[in-house]
Amino acid sequence: MADRPWHRSLIKSGVRLVLGGSLAHVQDWFPGLSIVRSQNVSEVLYRGSRVAGLAGPDQLRERSGEQIYIIGSGPSIRDCDLSGLESGSAILLNGAIGLIGDRIAEPLAIAIEDERFVWRHIEMMRKKIAPGSLCLFSIAVLRALCESDKGWLADKTIILIDNIYKPYGTRRRTLDDIRQLQYVRLDATGSAGFSLSPDRGVFLGGSVAVSALQFALYCTPKTIGFLGIDISNASEPRFYETGRDTAFSGIARAEDRIVEHLVFARQIAGERGIAFINYSPVSALLKYDFGYDDRFAARPNT
Repeated sequence: MADRPWHRSLIKSGVRLVLGGSLAHVQDWFPGLSIVRSQNVSEVLYRGSRVAGLAGPDQLRERSGEQIYIIGSGPSIRDCDLSGLESGSAILLNGAIGLIGDRIAEPLAIAIEDERFVWRHIEMMRKKIAPGSLCLFSIAVLRALCESDKGWLADKTIILIDNIYKPYGTRRRTLDDIRQLQYVRLDATGSAGFSLSPDRGVFLGGSVAVSALQFALYCTPKTIGFLGIDISNASEPRFYETGRDTAFSGIARAEDRIVEHLVFARQIAGERGIAFINYSPVSALLKYDFGYDDRFAARPNT
């Protein structure tokens, strides 16, 4: 199946042509999706009908514990023994939802921000994401889900991943606009950022791992672990793919941007007494002094 239906490519080009670059992200919710957020109600509407309520990141914090693991679908996850993973501690990114019910009984949350994953793997989402699951979804993902099956969202708990540079319902922000926001931190160059209030938007850093990390830090755990966040081998099939059925990944191309955000986040975490632990033996993070902990390394039976 194609990563994106042809009509979405037409809409993307048309919106940019008509509205210009500062409003090109309107294509994320056009046509049909509306986000309503007020003091009394927060919900997702599609073609005028309510399809889901919206929760805030406090729900994630209330469910979380002292350890949070951000688990990606990098090839290294095949060789991890997840039997010792604390229940309800993992934020699963994209295809890592394939671990649910097999190697992970109950995740803390699911995070998906690229609509192409929906178009390619809607059946996996239906099979693996249970009613009541806490789901961190972007606006484009919500709209793609509504186009595919608008009733599916009704029994999920949705937390919005909103792009801080391209927020829902308004024009694209400039770097100067971002600098005025009191709930953000920027590095010295302004190229990497971090949101202290993810309900108001997060920095998208080339991977949904960057967005999930901002929500994880909001929960103030003692440690945040990274599994299957390989980056370095993104050209290889993900753990749930085969060589003949491998979707394009822009992760390798975005490595510098991803790592830049993770390194900056590590600085902020350190100020708050939160430790980052890398559990992938092949991760690009090794080059940036994240180290490697073999706690989840599969060991031969003795």
